Amino acid sequence: MRVRRTILISLTIFSLLFLTLAVAENLPASAPSAAQTDTAGVDPLLQMLVSKGVLTAPEAKSLVGTPEEQRAKLLQLLQQKGILSASDYATLTTPSASAQVPSNLVASTSPIIPAGLTQAAAAPTTPPPPAPPAVIPAVAPTRVFPIDPPKTGGLLGLKVGPVTIAPYGFVKATVVHDSSDPNGDDFPFPGIFLTTAAYPNILGVFDTGPGEAPAFHVKARSTRFGLNLEWPDVSKNLTLTGKIEADFEGNFSEVDNRDVSSIRSNMPSIRLAYVRLDYHASENTDVFFVGGQDWTLYGSGALPNILETTFLGAFWGDIYTRSPQLRGGFIETLNRENNIKFEAQGGIMMPSSGQILKLGSLGLAGQIGEGEYEGAQSDRPEWEGRLALSYQLDKAPGVAPAQIALAGFRARRESIVTNLSAQTLLGEDCGESAYTTYCNDGFTASSKMYGGQVTLQVPTRWFTVVGSAYRGGDQRFYFGGQINSYATDLTGLTNVFGPFVTTDGGPMLVAGNAYLGTNAAGQVVVAPQKPVRSFGGFVQLGLPLSRWFNADPKGHNAGWQLYFDFGKDQVVDRDLNNPNFTGGSTLPLLMGKMAALTLYYKVNNWCQFGFEQSIYATRLEDHLTLYNIAGQPSNEWQDHRTEFGPIFTF
Repeated sequence: MRVRRTILISLTIFSLLFLTLAVAENLPASAPSAAQTDTAGVDPLLQMLVSKGVLTAPEAKSLVGTPEEQRAKLLQLLQQKGILSASDYATLTTPSASAQVPSNLVASTSPIIPAGLTQAAAAPTTPPPPAPPAVIPAVAPTRVFPIDPPKTGGLLGLKVGPVTIAPYGFVKATVVHDSSDPNGDDFPFPGIFLTTAAYPNILGVFDTGPGEAPAFHVKARSTRFGLNLEWPDVSKNLTLTGKIEADFEGNFSEVDNRDVSSIRSNMPSIRLAYVRLDYHASENTDVFFVGGQDWTLYGSGALPNILETTFLGAFWGDIYTRSPQLRGGFIETLNRENNIKFEAQGGIMMPSSGQILKLGSLGLAGQIGEGEYEGAQSDRPEWEGRLALSYQLDKAPGVAPAQIALAGFRARRESIVTNLSAQTLLGEDCGESAYTTYCNDGFTASSKMYGGQVTLQVPTRWFTVVGSAYRGGDQRFYFGGQINSYATDLTGLTNVFGPFVTTDGGPMLVAGNAYLGTNAAGQVVVAPQKPVRSFGGFVQLGLPLSRWFNADPKGHNAGWQLYFDFGKDQVVDRDLNNPNFTGGSTLPLLMGKMAALTLYYKVNNWCQFGFEQSIYATRLEDHLTLYNIAGQPSNEWQDHRTEFGPIFTF
């Protein structure tokens, strides 16, 4: 995000200098100083900065001298006013600041129009130091939560009535080869969906036929677009911003005027849509509120920078999601010299769960019923929280702050068995007194969802390390736990009846996973449901190759970056092999592992190419050989994936 910000700030500065020189060249040679001192009355950009209160008229007129002197004066003014931080200033005073393509372009949803003018900083008491030697910026970690809060008037864009809008996004087109892709997807999904006689309700395939089912795809649906928004307010201490973002990752739309051509017509789908209110309580304290659909606090605090972004390592160690929410928090600046900031935020999210077994026969209805309805039926929100500490570990030019964060969530899911459903299954036993309550009223079955995560982002001038580790139960909504959700525990129960049909789709009855049984005290009880536990994480190492080899920051070799990524998602073995968990309530998937090598090359400020070689593997629980790969039984399914293509930003 920091590098994207510097790109636009630099472009703004160079535009200002160009217009200033153009005006000066068109005025009489006898009055050069007048031409320079009257810039504020000619340049629309300066007029806008003056009208917004960013610069005063005398300050705008003071931008005189050679182009280098004018640029230096403008940077100093912006830093003195607190618009640029010390690290921003250091980055912008190097030629490389505007020449570096963002390393987090592929996975990031941060704006390309600079949030850079939204960074808070203290006004220096002494003149800024001379510009350091030109260097290529270090690898910047992918961040969806800003370290610095926005400031009023900080968004550069188009004025539409009272609202400032700044479009951003990228066009991405890649060619893909998978060594094993029997599902026909253009993203890696090997072995997660399987079907055998032992697991007849599980979607997908388990047999590749005579070969490994290789596949070739060309895809453009990762293309993304969005708008950053800012609304005016009479108080400079109150900043109102927002974002709307979408992509084309939705499935095909089948219509009669396209028929089989629908395969090229992916549907646009919403990613983000929220508004944010920031109240600058003091020079060091910002209090904020966010409402809408945004990244979840749990899981999304650290993301890998890989070329494959349709799944982005889902079910292979990278947990994340976006969800409707209301949240609030504060950012406290503890030390400006070392850029130390503390962030605390919490909120309520849409409660969501899901059990994959029902999707086969119901399709979208089952997806909505399990993923949405069971969470809503719990009649409580999902609670999430996050604590983060940011600091400038490496003070070299072009290095972003480091960050360590803790996050967690807690929620509940619930399914309903109606009295009609209970009577249908219990039959003649329904009249017995032990079952009377369940026959007359029906019953509910529920389980909890929870998780904890620690993330670390450590940028330095030589390398950048990003890592995430998590552990919890029922993490399917966050792409963890090998798509397992919950299980019904029949430990100590006799005279078991089930599974009962539940209403996990509103009025639609589906094959549920609720049971009744008799406990040791002779009482008929609802069999408890428990979350399937899982753990995992990822670590990624980013290397700024061009900086290593002292490439010319202005040249075409300034944008080489190399990444190594490894991730793992695993189900707790004791849950997977628990003999008292009902058959079919857990999937026999033990773990998913992935490793990727990603190379990026920047052509110019707006175009880069990416190449990625990766391995995705899904392993069944021990001793199971349900997979049939090229005619041979196997415990593990692998996909060796190659992807290459350009990304054009705007």
